[in-house]
Amino acid sequence: MLNFFKKNVALVWAKKHVQKTGEFKKNSVKNQEALLLSLVKTAQKTLFGREHDFENIQSIKEFQDRVPVSDYEDLKPYIERVKKGQANILWTETPEYFAKTSGTTSGSKYIPISKEGMPFQIAGAQSALFHYIAQKNNADFVNGKMIFLQGSPEMEEVFGIKTGRLSGIVAHHIPAYLQKNRLPSWSTNIMEDWEAKVDKIIEETEHENMTLISGIPPWLIMYFEKLTEKHGKKIKQLFPNLQLLVTGGVNYEPYRDKMNDLLGGKVDIIQTFPASEGFFAFQDDYTKEGLLLLTDHGIFYEFIPLEEYGKPAARRLTLKDVELNKDYALILSTNSGLWAYSIGDVVRFIDKDPYRILVSGRTKHFTSAFGEHVIAFEVEEAMKATVEKYTSQITEFHLAPQVNPTEGLPYHEWLIEFEREPENLELFRNELDRQLRERNTYYDDLITGNILQPLHITPLKRNAFHEYAKSQGKLGGQNKTPRLANDRKIADLLEIYKL
Repeated sequence: MLNFFKKNVALVWAKKHVQKTGEFKKNSVKNQEALLLSLVKTAQKTLFGREHDFENIQSIKEFQDRVPVSDYEDLKPYIERVKKGQANILWTETPEYFAKTSGTTSGSKYIPISKEGMPFQIAGAQSALFHYIAQKNNADFVNGKMIFLQGSPEMEEVFGIKTGRLSGIVAHHIPAYLQKNRLPSWSTNIMEDWEAKVDKIIEETEHENMTLISGIPPWLIMYFEKLTEKHGKKIKQLFPNLQLLVTGGVNYEPYRDKMNDLLGGKVDIIQTFPASEGFFAFQDDYTKEGLLLLTDHGIFYEFIPLEEYGKPAARRLTLKDVELNKDYALILSTNSGLWAYSIGDVVRFIDKDPYRILVSGRTKHFTSAFGEHVIAFEVEEAMKATVEKYTSQITEFHLAPQVNPTEGLPYHEWLIEFEREPENLELFRNELDRQLRERNTYYDDLITGNILQPLHITPLKRNAFHEYAKSQGKLGGQNKTPRLANDRKIADLLEIYKL
C-alpha cells in the first residue's frame, strides 16, 4: 500500500511540475535579460560590482561592455578573498559551499555555490526525473533501490565554508522521499580508494532490487563489468527491475554500445549537464536527442562562436542570436557570483523551440596542431558511424597529433582500446578517416593537400585507460580522460599499453 501511494504521489508531482516548466520554455529570451539585470542589481554593492560599475548597467550590451569574459585565473583574486571569509566580494554573502575541483594551471579550484544557487543544483536533477515520470507515466523506480556513483560526501571547512566535491555536496540534499531507498551506505560513500569503493558498492547492491543507477558512463561501465565478472550474468539478469540510468559529465553516445552489451536488456537513459558552476540542462524527452537548456535557474548564458573564442573581438551572443548546429563556447553569469565566466564547455543548439543543446566538446580539448581544430563532437560522431559500418566495440580512445613522425608526413594518432576489434582494422581505419574528413573540412584540406597523411590507429591493451587513470591518481569520481589533445602528453603515457 505504501509503495502504491509513493508511486502515485510521484506521478502527480511530476505532471504538475512539467506544466509549470512550460512558462520558461516559451519566454526564455525575455526571461534571460530580466535575470541578468536582476543579478547585476543584487550584486551592485559587491566589490566586483563596484569595480565594474554594476550600478549603471541597464542592458545586456552595457554589461558586456563593462565585464570581460573571465576564467578561474581571472576570478581567483576575488575567490581568495572569499576563502578568507570576506563577504560582499563576488556575491552579497559568503558562499554556502565551495565545490572543489581539480585544475591544470590553478591547482585546486574553489567554485562558490551560494544559498540562492544550491537549490537550483537540486532542482535540475529533480526536474529531469519529473519530466521522465510524466512522459513515461510510470514512477515504479521510486519503490526500488537507487545508487549514485559519486565522490565522497565528507567535507572540510575553509574559513567556515563547507568545501567538497559537487557530487558529495549534492548527496546532502537528496530529497527525503529518495533517501530511504538510496545506496551505498555512508561508510562506503566516503571511501577514497575508488576500486575498493566499487567493490564495496557491489557487496551492498548485488542482491538488492536496483531500479535507478546514476553516474558518469566510464564508472557505470566499471561497476557493471565487475558485477558481470563476479556473477557471469548481464545487468538486467541481476537487476530485472532496473528501469533508469541517469548520466552526466560526458557525452553518452560513444559508450552506448558498450553499455547496451553490459545491460543485456532495455533500460531508459536520461542524460544531464551538471557542473560545479550550475545545473545547465537535462534530457526532457528521454526518447530524443538533445538537452533542455534551463534558462530560469539563476544563470545568464552567453555564447561565443568557437572559431572566435579567445580572440579580442569575439562576439558574445545571447539566446536570440544563436544558430542551429554551430559550436559555441559557453559563458555564464550566476547567482553564486561568477561573472561572464568561461566554463570551458562547448555546446551546439539542435532546437530553439524550446532551446535544446548538445555538449560538443571542451574549449581546451581539441586537436589543431595543423590548424584543423578538430573537436570532440566531430571525432565521436566519426567513431560512431565507423563502428556502425564495421561492427566493433570501443571501450575508450584518445586522439593526439604526431607532428614529427620517424618517417612520412605528420598524422593524427588514435589510441583505441577495443572491447571487440573490427574484422579488418585497415578498412576500419580508412572509414574513420573518411568520416572525420566529412565532418571537418579543414582536416580534409590537409589530407587532400598532402600536409597530413591519413590517421593512424594504435590498438591498446584491455584496461589501458583504467590503468592510465590509476597511474595518474585520477581513478573514480568525476575524472575522465580527455578524448582529444593538442599535444602528446597523454598519448605518450598511453603508448606503454599498446598491443
